[in-house]
Amino acid sequence: MRAAMLILFAVLLMGQRDPILVPEVSQHEIHVRQGFTGTELLLFGAILDPGGRAAGNQYDIVVVLKGPSEPVRLREKERFAGVWVNAASSDFRSVPSFFAMASSRPVSDIVDDKTAAIYEFGTDYIQLSPSGVIDPVEQARFAAGLVDLKTRQQLYKQDFGGVQVSEQVLYQARISLPSSVTTGTYTAETFAISRGRVIASALAEVEVKKVGFERLIADYSQEWSLIYGLFAVFLSVGMGWAAGRLFAMI
Repeated sequence: MRAAMLILFAVLLMGQRDPILVPEVSQHEIHVRQGFTGTELLLFGAILDPGGRAAGNQYDIVVVLKGPSEPVRLREKERFAGVWVNAASSDFRSVPSFFAMASSRPVSDIVDDKTAAIYEFGTDYIQLSPSGVIDPVEQARFAAGLVDLKTRQQLYKQDFGGVQVSEQVLYQARISLPSSVTTGTYTAETFAISRGRVIASALAEVEVKKVGFERLIADYSQEWSLIYGLFAVFLSVGMGWAAGRLFAMI
């Protein structure tokens, strides 16, 4: 029985024709410390057939880098009596703190809209998971506004043609992370696509963490939030009083 199972398993392996992605990233850990101005990640790897040889067919590559998800409430400002006030709002349960997509060609030339939406191939296809009851038109408007805001903050980006593929074997893409990135686990997913179909994918992780004095402050603010808040208030008041006394002496 065991011998028959081994033979069947070998036959299945021999029949496997889809390529294998071997992904890697230039940094698996990014340390955020004082003076951090951002960094650049290199996502690279190889496309191989099941036998370990270079894949001979023509493939497109898409890479998607996503940061930790977080709930977001987006408020719309409205001018009332000469003052800007909060008006309508919309809640989103799961918003990527960072999103970047790079592809070897424009996504519209690689896959159809349905496939692009399933795998989030671009900022137009980010799954934001809105919560509550809201008119679909208003929901789409708020979602577009959120993506636009994140894009202007350099936290959402896409680069059609940002993936270079060499001899249908090696691929690489460079994605920059700004200084304002959120700490946590980032996922870098690579997709191999042929004739409009995703035929292989692979995942790598990058950990963004605070180190040194910044990590100490972050840990203290979470574990002793009340004391940290009171200390911040007293520090602000003390610095304001000291500045006032200093200017009074000049």
